[in-house]
Amino acid sequence: MKKKLYQWIFHGLMGWKISGTLDPEIKKCVMIVVPHTSWHDFYLGVFTRGILQMDMNFVAKKELFVFPFNYYFSWMGGAPLHRDKKTNKVEAIAAIFESKEIFRLAIAPEGTRKKVGTWKSGFYYIAQKAGVPIIPVAFDYGKKEVKFFEPFWTTDDFEKDLFFLQSLYADIQGKKKANSFVPNSD
Repeated sequence: MKKKLYQWIFHGLMGWKISGTLDPEIKKCVMIVVPHTSWHDFYLGVFTRGILQMDMNFVAKKELFVFPFNYYFSWMGGAPLHRDKKTNKVEAIAAIFESKEIFRLAIAPEGTRKKVGTWKSGFYYIAQKAGVPIIPVAFDYGKKEVKFFEPFWTTDDFEKDLFFLQSLYADIQGKKKANSFVPNSD
């Protein structure tokens, strides 16, 4: 019932579509979602997740996981992250992967909704440390399309891998067009 409602809103009312696939056999991955220019990205992700009927996750500071919000954030796929200065965040998130049977981490490598020229590298090293693929995902407001690209496994060449991943987003337009990511512009 919920899937039908999400489809009606997402496809019918909003006019969006989903292209590509997220193989349900991939139980653990890092999904990089680009561009991240607006809070509207959140509910697009919620609708996409509901339509595909697959768990998709996020991490947030542990302070958000207090009663009564802890129930909501956990239900939405959230995992609490201890962010003290002594904690290596890459290792802490990789440990979450180890503790879960299914964990598809959605993350915005831009790190903000503002205009950026470079991505933060944490997503890459999390995928390496956890031994999981990266699934590039685009929220293209120009085409009203959520696009899933093929899984990508990191190599030992960060610069080459980053160049390839960023190149996938060459023609992708964010909600705030001026803040859209322009790949390899540095």
